Amino acid sequence: MPERITSRENAKIKYACKLGQSAAFRAEENAFLAEGYKLCLELAKGCPLKVIYYTCRAQDKWPALQALPCEQYLVEDHVAEKLAGVESPQGVFGVFGRPAARFADLPRGGRFLALERVQDPGNVGALIRSAAAFDFDGVLLSPGCADPFAPKVLRASMGAAGRMPLVAAPNLADALAELASRGVLCLAAALENSLPLGEVDPACPGGVCLVIGSEGQGLSAAAMAACQKAVRIPITDRVESLNASVAGGGLLWHFRGAGR
Repeated sequence: MPERITSRENAKIKYACKLGQSAAFRAEENAFLAEGYKLCLELAKGCPLKVIYYTCRAQDKWPALQALPCEQYLVEDHVAEKLAGVESPQGVFGVFGRPAARFADLPRGGRFLALERVQDPGNVGALIRSAAAFDFDGVLLSPGCADPFAPKVLRASMGAAGRMPLVAAPNLADALAELASRGVLCLAAALENSLPLGEVDPACPGGVCLVIGSEGQGLSAAAMAACQKAVRIPITDRVESLNASVAGGGLLWHFRGAGR
């Protein structure tokens, strides 16, 4: 039987809560907290599961929890409420090690998504999920993006964060220039001076990197300058622009066969 935790002030509970609340602490500890039975199982396919906490009800509902090869704790409902980031928690919480991903390890001729200052957790999570769905090889994130291992982003990505290389790009323009030097076609998602998506060949034999900017400001001048072309999804004049995750999903689908 797993050890039981009855106090909300338990040091292990405080540690897990801090992982859920602080991006700086997640980076310092190279770990993160996830919530939900299905999400934890999905993440465990690509990230080392260190500790799992679950309630008695969760144990009864998902007996397979006890077979997971990690440190385990049974928590009281009021303790689970402290760990929870949603109103109706499932009573399952996992502490994971963050997967290592380096720019130098990205494959040549691959398909990549680059995000610049995309702050909305739902958009970042949805874009990571779409990149995984269309078999892209990695996601680059500039400073100012929502932390891909924050609880809201993890929920929106539906576990894709554990299977997709997520690379921090301290200077996104320099990273794009390096990709371009390798023969990767870097395409900025922008409305001005851009080509309609249907006019852009999706083959891109040298690989492609789709670059999406912040919801309010778009791409910086430096990121735009580092891209060889700009593309747009044609829309009617009923709306000014598309949501970042919707536009990104369309672009990712169009270039799903690029490179390789």
